[in-house]
Amino acid sequence: MTLKPQLLHDSRCLLGEGPVWDHRSQKLYWVDIESFDVHVIDPNGSEHGVINVGEYVGSLCVRGSGGLILALKSGFAALDPETGEVTPLADVESHLPGNRFNDGKCDPAGRFWAGTLALDEDHGEGKGNLYCLHADHRVELKAHGVWISNGLAWTRDQKTMYYIDSPHRTVRAYAYDVSTSEIADQGVAILVPEGMGYPDGMAIDSEDMLWIAHWDGSCVRRWNPRTAEVLATIEMPVARPTSCAFGGKDFDTLYITSASTRLSPEQLAAQPLAGGLFQCKPGVRGMPMTEFAG
Repeated sequence: MTLKPQLLHDSRCLLGEGPVWDHRSQKLYWVDIESFDVHVIDPNGSEHGVINVGEYVGSLCVRGSGGLILALKSGFAALDPETGEVTPLADVESHLPGNRFNDGKCDPAGRFWAGTLALDEDHGEGKGNLYCLHADHRVELKAHGVWISNGLAWTRDQKTMYYIDSPHRTVRAYAYDVSTSEIADQGVAILVPEGMGYPDGMAIDSEDMLWIAHWDGSCVRRWNPRTAEVLATIEMPVARPTSCAFGGKDFDTLYITSASTRLSPEQLAAQPLAGGLFQCKPGVRGMPMTEFAG
């Protein structure tokens, strides 16, 4: 099945990433990592706002007690979207000044997982790490030797976590214990073939299928992680879709972010919507994102 998206907002992000649907406010948040911006939009009323947080912002999640949690270059922090005030919560990699946070998401228990990458030109293979921020703001290292930490997703039965390290072109499956946050590597669930782009951010639907944005692949694909079969493709008008998330009143809309960073003038001319925010109704529903519990 092949689908087509619609442009929701021509946001012209350098590195749009990490869309998160807030079911309380019925608004969508996402980040522009390289512009240091947090974006918010009301998809029904076209109301759009931008908050500059002054440093790389890799990802965010909604906080159950109010506001947002951010994964910044300097560590985990809280953001009051009404005032723009940023409050540091945990210093994570100050000993690694060449690293920054990238993609992140809350697990079913309300812990915020986010990983890092190296800022050097080749992203420094093996210099990144995956962390878990607990509700008490304790930070736990979950994986090391990561190249480009990216998509995260958990199954409905809360027994499996999927995780992407993009340059390896793999989605790995981990046995997951919701009570302790312990994970155990179960191997590669999906190996994305060369020529399909690199797996970036992802969302999981109500059937436990994975929707993966393919960086330099001009598409978002629905994968069956149990069989590694492609079930559907959203053909994007941009080369670098970055991530996706289900939202809307009935969680039947897939919101897709994209990037324009490091594209040549010729490439930008050929894809003028690069960096935009898109939406698509794929015919399946997602699930509400868990809020941060701390």
